[in-house]
Amino acid sequence: MVAVGQTTFKKAPDAIDPAAIPSVTLNNGKKMPVLGMGTFGSDAYTAKEIADAVLGAAEFGQRAFDCASVYGNEKEIGESLKVVLEGGVPREELFITSKVWNNMHGDVIASCKQSLADLQMDYLDLYLVHWPFPNFHPPGCSVESRSADAKPYIHENYMKTWAQMEQLVDMGLVKSIGTSNMTIPKMELLLRDCRIKPVVNEMECHPHFQQPELFDYLVKNHIQPIGYCPIGSPARPERDRTADDTVDIEDPVIVKIAEKYGVHPAIICVKWSLQRGLVVIPFSTKRSKYTSNLKTALMAPLTEEEMKAISRIDRNCRLIKGQVFLWKESNGWEDLWDLDGTIAQ
Repeated sequence: MVAVGQTTFKKAPDAIDPAAIPSVTLNNGKKMPVLGMGTFGSDAYTAKEIADAVLGAAEFGQRAFDCASVYGNEKEIGESLKVVLEGGVPREELFITSKVWNNMHGDVIASCKQSLADLQMDYLDLYLVHWPFPNFHPPGCSVESRSADAKPYIHENYMKTWAQMEQLVDMGLVKSIGTSNMTIPKMELLLRDCRIKPVVNEMECHPHFQQPELFDYLVKNHIQPIGYCPIGSPARPERDRTADDTVDIEDPVIVKIAEKYGVHPAIICVKWSLQRGLVVIPFSTKRSKYTSNLKTALMAPLTEEEMKAISRIDRNCRLIKGQVFLWKESNGWEDLWDLDGTIAQ
C-alpha cells in the first residue's frame, strides 16, 4: 500500500523484474511492453487514488502506463511519475501513453504539451487520437447527453488532426503516434492518406467482444492492437451499461479455466488477450489486482484447447458503445462503428 503523500520510491519486496515483461516491436521499430496499466477511473476513483496506484504499481515493476487528458488525473499521475524517476528508474524504462481529447482536435500540439507538463515528461512514448470524432461530452454525464455541435466522422478534418500528430513526431515531443476507437473503413482512409503510419489502434477487446475482423486487419497492416476493457469492464460508468450486456468473468468457460489454474477469472481474460497477440491495459487501484495483472504476463500459456474454447464464446457484446458522441442526425450508437462497412454521415 502506498503511503499518503509518499515522496520516495520504494521497490516492493515482492517486485518483479520489469525486464522480464515481454514487449512487442511496433512498425517504427520502437518496443512496447505487452501489459500496461490503464488509468481511467474518474467516475469511481479520485485522481489521488489513481496516482497512488500508479506509484504502487511502479514499485512492483509496472513500467507502462496508459493515460489521457480527459481522465482528469494526469497532473496527479505526473507527481507519481516524478517520484518514480527520482527514485532511480530511468526514463527509457518507462512507456508513457497519453491521448488528445475530442475537443482539442484543432490544437493537438497544445493538448500534447499540456499532457507533457502535467505528466512532467519531456516526451511521450505514444500519443493517440482518443476518438475519431471531435464531439464533446461533460465529465460524468448520462447516456442521454448530446452536444448540439456533435458531428459525424469527416475524413478531411481527421486528417488535419493527424497532420498535427505527425508534427509531434517531427518535433520530438512523441516517439510514436496511434489511433483509438477506429473502424476498418476509417483506418483504410487514414492509411491511404497519412505520412506517418499509426503504430497502434486501441480498441475494446475481451472474450465476449473479440473483434476478429478488426484484429486481423490491424495485424495484416502491421498495426499493433491494444485491448482496453480486457476483463469486460465490470466497473464501467452507468452511461455505458445496457440491459443486454454480458459479464465475461461469469462465463462458464472462463470460470472453469480459472478454477483449473486457481486464479480469478479476470486473469484468464487478460492471459487470453496477451496470448492472442494484444497489448493489454487493465485498470485497478487495488494492489492485489494490479500486481496480479502484471504477473499474468509471466504466467504459463493457456493450452491450445483453452484458447479455442474461449474463441467460441464471443458474443459480439460491445460495452463501450459511445452514445454520448452521437450527432443530431444519427440513428443510434451503431452509427459510430460502421457496422455495414460504410462510414455513417
